[in-house]
Amino acid sequence: MSPAAGGQAEARVIVADNEEALNLFGRYDQHLRLIEENFGVRVLARGEELSITGPGEEVERVAGLFRRLLEVSRAGTPISSQELRYAIRLAKENSAADLGDVFGDIIVVTHRGKPIRAKTSGQRVYAEAIQARGLVFGIGPAGTGKTYLAVAMAVAAFKRREVNRIILTRPAVEAGERLGFLPGALEDKVHPYLRPIYDALYDVLGLESFQKYMERGSIEVAPLAYMRGRTLDDSFVLLDEAQNTTPEQMKMFLTRLGLGSRAVVTGDITQVDLPRGRWSGLEEVRRVLRGVEGIEFVYLTERDVVRHELVQKIIKAYEEYDQARPTANAGGEVE
Repeated sequence: MSPAAGGQAEARVIVADNEEALNLFGRYDQHLRLIEENFGVRVLARGEELSITGPGEEVERVAGLFRRLLEVSRAGTPISSQELRYAIRLAKENSAADLGDVFGDIIVVTHRGKPIRAKTSGQRVYAEAIQARGLVFGIGPAGTGKTYLAVAMAVAAFKRREVNRIILTRPAVEAGERLGFLPGALEDKVHPYLRPIYDALYDVLGLESFQKYMERGSIEVAPLAYMRGRTLDDSFVLLDEAQNTTPEQMKMFLTRLGLGSRAVVTGDITQVDLPRGRWSGLEEVRRVLRGVEGIEFVYLTERDVVRHELVQKIIKAYEEYDQARPTANAGGEVE
């Protein structure tokens, strides 16, 4: 880094070739503009060289960010705007997180050839826990990739023949006893409640492969109530939306696991849809199984949200509102 006119600093970063430049700069230099907006620096691309000018501390930070992004790019990882925003946030927080670790290993490749990998440090911890433990609880707000990553890990384990089946389930709380009054066969009745799981499987496997595995019985998607009385051997089992289980349902599910199986339980304890006064099985199990060897609880936060950037702000705003909102005491009076 060298001094520039007017008390400004300047740094230069060399890019190897046009392909690397496109990945780093983004289409129409969108990535460069995003970095300029966040750090208050000026970034100019001159051929295969980047010139960064601005306040000394920010220039040094941006130059370091570009060098880390280059390492990621040279490892063969495409850099999306979403991933860049996460990298910018780490840089602004002076985080020591290694972007190569975060955007490194590919979990599975979709039927369209798209590599799926952890996109945040929290997701990386989550994926590593699923690989290492027999039972993992992934707890966090919407948009943190809890279900999608678990489905990707399940497909990866299935393709490596570590398991013989994938079983995906969630409680159909909203349906309650109204399932019998819905039109169509049982599959039609429960499909709306299982749609997020189907969507993830379609995206990873493609519709044709998914249907083939379903017909063979290699993949099963069913309401939680259909797990009762079964023993699930050699399976990768995912319980989604677990905050909507009762304690009895949670215990029933966890005691279904058989030999050679592993399980992932996901949920968001801030979005419980159980009737008022019913205790969530996910809340209880956090106390019951805390510290049990072979079981890991991974907590994702708004920092791990990989949906639209506004989702992070929405989640954070709700958390701040809930913390500041007056609570009612046992007598019903607002404190």
